[in-house]
Amino acid sequence: MNAESQKSVQWAKVIDHTRCIGCHACTTACKSENLVPLSVTRTYVKHVDVGVFPTVRRAHQVTRCNQCAHAPCVTACPTTAMFKRSDGIVDFDKSICIGCKACMAACPYDAIFINPEDHSAEKCNFCAHRIDVGLEPACVVVCPTQAILIGDMNDTESYVSQIINREAVAVRRPEKETLPKLFYKGAHQATLDPLAARRPDGGLFMWSEQQENSSQVVSGNPNYNNSSAAALLSYDVAHAIPWDWRVSLYTWTKGIASGVYLVAALLVLFGFVYLNNPLWLWVTPIISGIFLAITGVLLISDLEHPERFYLIFTKPQWKSWLVKGAFIILAYSLILALHLLMSIFLVRIIGPADNPFTPSMQRWAFFLLALCLPGLPLAILTAVYTGYLFAQAKARDMWQNPLLPPHLLVQATLLGSAVLLMLSFWLYPMTFDSLRPLMFLLAASSFVHVMMVWGEVSLPHATAHARVAIWEMSSGRYRRYFRIGLLFTILGGLLPLLPLYRHISIAYMPPDSITLIGVAGAPLALLGMMLYEHAYVQAGQSVPLA
Repeated sequence: MNAESQKSVQWAKVIDHTRCIGCHACTTACKSENLVPLSVTRTYVKHVDVGVFPTVRRAHQVTRCNQCAHAPCVTACPTTAMFKRSDGIVDFDKSICIGCKACMAACPYDAIFINPEDHSAEKCNFCAHRIDVGLEPACVVVCPTQAILIGDMNDTESYVSQIINREAVAVRRPEKETLPKLFYKGAHQATLDPLAARRPDGGLFMWSEQQENSSQVVSGNPNYNNSSAAALLSYDVAHAIPWDWRVSLYTWTKGIASGVYLVAALLVLFGFVYLNNPLWLWVTPIISGIFLAITGVLLISDLEHPERFYLIFTKPQWKSWLVKGAFIILAYSLILALHLLMSIFLVRIIGPADNPFTPSMQRWAFFLLALCLPGLPLAILTAVYTGYLFAQAKARDMWQNPLLPPHLLVQATLLGSAVLLMLSFWLYPMTFDSLRPLMFLLAASSFVHVMMVWGEVSLPHATAHARVAIWEMSSGRYRRYFRIGLLFTILGGLLPLLPLYRHISIAYMPPDSITLIGVAGAPLALLGMMLYEHAYVQAGQSVPLA
């Protein structure tokens, strides 16, 4: 083969299920060749029983990485630890893997896992080390029926190219537009569709039991067959949920960090709060900074290699929204630090004043207002970038929502107004008129949030994966978090409405008491949002993909 043709090689794989006997020899050969530890696997054989006794058959599917031409794991990886070679093989570099699990969240085929021994992401890489020395992958060599075939898609003389171009083959989840280069010949649709087969009762599989817990996804459709055929999943392996409670909590703390600055800046710009008000000078930068620091701690602690977090900044892969988000948070933190330093300077040089527009204050008002020019956009970006990060997780259909970024902005407004309402009432003697804008913002943002959640749950979704995720959130394993969280958020939005009707306080109770009831909605809204975020993040990852 000459150098020019070598450059044009694009490796592909065909699994011929008319020959596959389901012997699992490929699984054991892969484990031996690549030293894959127990509890994880790069490839395995899935079994589905189709039909009703006595007219029943067992269908197989060899499951592994699909070597996508448009690999979402490569796009999502923040450090290029997942990369695509010139010959089309999607490979990995463990030395720069930070263990963020973004590749796992992005893979529509659940083909990536964290190695429990070295805590780095890995998957089937086509036995690239064997390909490079002219050998076939271990699974191809060991298969007793030659059901696994590899070849160059660009070579019209290769057997694989001829099968792909001339015979009926299928790929998994073509709607994801990843252009997989793993083709199935003669595979039953009940095996290719991860929701086509019903989950066995009690999670009892042929050789194993899958227990439902917070760290793994139980295989099979939890409700009904996504197929007219009577299909029952008889063997599959459990798959890990990539992002745990720390990512759920991160969305909450990040919402507070961005929302506090956003709401406070709006109050200042619209004249509800003076520039020398402690709410703007101290509460805003300190509270936002504290919760932004907590956000950073949560994100770093969720990494499998937290000591490598700096690689996001030193080896950034700019298509990854994890990288973009990290730099947005960094820039926002600098704005908050500058805000705090400027507040210290103003108080020491000028001193507090009842009127922000005294002659001495006018000279410095420009600088605080000018700080909002970069501060507001960065606060908004900090709030909404998670919507783009979740959308980059192509595997999670519920997160492919074009309204998620504006919804996150509404949530940040809700969280920010709730925190500022509590602190304003608790730390500083403020009158009801001063609290009115915060109460209104809390009530309005809670209403918009509840309406958007209602639309998410009640409207029909285009894919079965999104419908199962919504079911898991509202009626399945995360229903308690969702329902209690939604109830608390509704109460948190209703209670601040009471003080807005002055005739209630005059007729039934003193103004101070009714104001206290309105402020009491703030902690309820905060707790409700925390529970909702957990239900939303975890339910999005609860749908079987393999």
